[in-house]
Amino acid sequence: MVSQKVVITNPTGLHLRPAGNLCKVAMNYKSHITFSYGENTANAKSVLSVLGACIKCGDELEFKCEGPDEQEAMNALVEAIENGLGE
Repeated sequence: MVSQKVVITNPTGLHLRPAGNLCKVAMNYKSHITFSYGENTANAKSVLSVLGACIKCGDELEFKCEGPDEQEAMNALVEAIENGLGE
């Protein structure tokens, strides 16, 4: 398992479009991918789970990837978030 903390920089947080883009990236990998925010944990492959976390600009998330391609998945997620998730 690998984990890494990432700060969301999108001005509007993870609303539907960036949440969908995050899920698209996560679904490219076989690994189980979750993120923690506060005391909550969300499935990064579920748009409803990501939206339900109500992530805003400046929030710090801790992503956890566990599986055969965990490091590749983590690298892709961090890169996508740092590039603004298509925003």
